[in-house]
Amino acid sequence: MAQRRMFSKKVTDTDTFLDMPLSTQALYFHLNMHADDDGFIDNTKTIQRMIGSSDDDRKLLVAKQFLLPFENGLVVIKDWRVHNYIQGDRYHKTQYINEKSQLVVEENNMYTKRVQDVSNMDTQVRLGKDRLGKDRLGKDSKDILSGSDEPDHVPYKEIVDYLNEKANTKYRSSGTKTKTLIKARVNDGFDLDDFKKVIDTKTSQWLNDQKMKKFLRPETLFGTKFEGYLNEVGITQPTKKDYSQMTREQKLIEVMGKDGVRF
Repeated sequence: MAQRRMFSKKVTDTDTFLDMPLSTQALYFHLNMHADDDGFIDNTKTIQRMIGSSDDDRKLLVAKQFLLPFENGLVVIKDWRVHNYIQGDRYHKTQYINEKSQLVVEENNMYTKRVQDVSNMDTQVRLGKDRLGKDRLGKDSKDILSGSDEPDHVPYKEIVDYLNEKANTKYRSSGTKTKTLIKARVNDGFDLDDFKKVIDTKTSQWLNDQKMKKFLRPETLFGTKFEGYLNEVGITQPTKKDYSQMTREQKLIEVMGKDGVRF
């Protein structure tokens, strides 16, 4: 395996990359340094532990599509060929032939996964009121984000539909980025009510703010600040009292106080 690695500023100087936490950026650089000559890494978690990075950093790289995951836990650097050109006499072909066969090199030298026929795999997963994971269709859907064979019961559609309803948006629950972010928060232990609370809190704050309403999107709401949003103290509006059924004396007492002093 070649011992030198290059990085293209076309990737690392973008807002998308620089907006990520420094710990996530550091993980990206270390993964590039440890990848084989085709950009594959099979020990992502070992590298995470080595540099003190978290699962959220890895999941964010997947959500931002800097990493492409495979069902067996393997990942590949999407922009590997943008970063690196390795001379033939130094190049060692990857051992992950099957996974590489699933990739296509685009004209811009980026890896993408081959499109598969998923017309028969589009199942809708809904929640019961009392728990976060009841598949009412009786079918097990494989969790392709984590590589697990366990059914994926995360209510992506219910969460995104709720966001679209509250924020007047049109996000798709089938998007890979959105599903990865939601899945990461569920893995952190958050449930449907938590997602709805965050959506309610931030729409009440940002929906009528022209500068902030653009951040009512899955990438912002369901990212690493999710727990902070969840624990924000909501701004409550004072309850309006109905004076129509009060006598004139009751109205004066309500407004001025019993001693004639206005509260």
